[in-house]
Amino acid sequence: MGTLRGGHFSDSRVPVPGLRHLGPKVRRSRKGETLTSFRFLHAADIHLDSPLRGLAGYDEPAAERIRTATRDAFDNLVTRAIEEAVSFLIIAGDLYDGEWRDYQTGLFFIAQMGRLNQAGIPVYILYGNHDAESGITPRLILPENVKSFSARKPETRTLKAPGVALHGQSFPSREVTDSLVREYPDPVSGLFNIGVLHTGLGGLGDHANYAPCSLDDLVRKGYDYWALGHVHQGRILHERPHVVFPGNLQGRHIREVGPKGASLVNVEDREVTGVSRVFTDVVRWTSLPVAVEACSGMNDVTDRIREAVEEAVASEADGRLLACRIVLSGRSEIHEKLIVSTDHLHAEARGAALALGEGVAWVERVVVGTQPMLDTESLRNREDAFGELERILETAGNDTDLLELFEADIGELTRKLPHELRTEAEDSVLKAAIDGDYAGLIGKVGPFLRARITEEGRSS
Repeated sequence: MGTLRGGHFSDSRVPVPGLRHLGPKVRRSRKGETLTSFRFLHAADIHLDSPLRGLAGYDEPAAERIRTATRDAFDNLVTRAIEEAVSFLIIAGDLYDGEWRDYQTGLFFIAQMGRLNQAGIPVYILYGNHDAESGITPRLILPENVKSFSARKPETRTLKAPGVALHGQSFPSREVTDSLVREYPDPVSGLFNIGVLHTGLGGLGDHANYAPCSLDDLVRKGYDYWALGHVHQGRILHERPHVVFPGNLQGRHIREVGPKGASLVNVEDREVTGVSRVFTDVVRWTSLPVAVEACSGMNDVTDRIREAVEEAVASEADGRLLACRIVLSGRSEIHEKLIVSTDHLHAEARGAALALGEGVAWVERVVVGTQPMLDTESLRNREDAFGELERILETAGNDTDLLELFEADIGELTRKLPHELRTEAEDSVLKAAIDGDYAGLIGKVGPFLRARITEEGRSS
């Protein structure tokens, strides 16, 4: 478990034994005030049963582990809440990813809330942009320990013991473009005040700037702790008052790398005395750069990939399944062969991961980011087929007739793609096609054409 140092979470990766207690500890000050010490868990962006793309065709145990990762991470959160005997749990938005595919998502959540209900732990939920319009809550009755914040206006919920006031408002619609903070109630005197808010906080971390506000807006509100959600990277933005994003509970793809979990907050005498990270993820994502300058053949590259995966498992996985993207780099004499052998490279990389044992590592993709030994200018000046191809590619981006042909054929095809694929495409060639950047598309397929011609020339 990490600790707070200099406004950031540290990551010692040492599990903390369960510290059991029977609710908040109560004592009195010299003035006769009732003072308490307690702890609570702050989580957000759980995206329960979020569909994970790119797993079609994979049937090994590692792929199945990734498919169920959001549920397993949530189960870990509930288990940790019970072990730590926290006074309450906050979920600051995006509990769900959107509309349920079936009732199983809701039933799973109710079962987990039932565990907390049995342990006497209340749960406070604020709905964010992903679950604002899902209409999920009215369909199934939640256990009595679960309370959600209204979407009509900000409201305050109080706990007499340990003396806490929670203020929050759920999203009334998926896209909230106005600030919600200015309407939040004033802090309640004599209580520990927590603001619960789902916000982009000015577009932090390239996230959509929903419920926009500034850090100063939050600090000036007079609350003791801000339990934020929406930004998937855990961070502490301010202390006293504490303004905290816990990050998402489980990384779901390569853009969500590193340890994931929730924040465990210690409070004594209405002051935050510590914010620690509780890691709940069961799959840990990482991008592994692999330099291949010195590699003279495919076997050398495969060996480098195997070494990189083994080192990452030892240093990053922390006993979890490590989901990897391999990124090959460097100026290489086998650049062309790598470009045209991505399927083979992916299979070799998957084999290297499987060889480490079941549930140890899984390779999502191999990206060839190498460069040829000859640079573009040298190729352009050659008086052969390679030089001619380079000169054609260089001028093709300005060929109006060719670009119009691309728009007629490729543009029509990409407009038929599913919305999720269009908005979240990672492949640079596909993204250029979706964006209608046909000149850029030509530039991106150029290296593949050169590689194909080079390899075919060598094999003929």
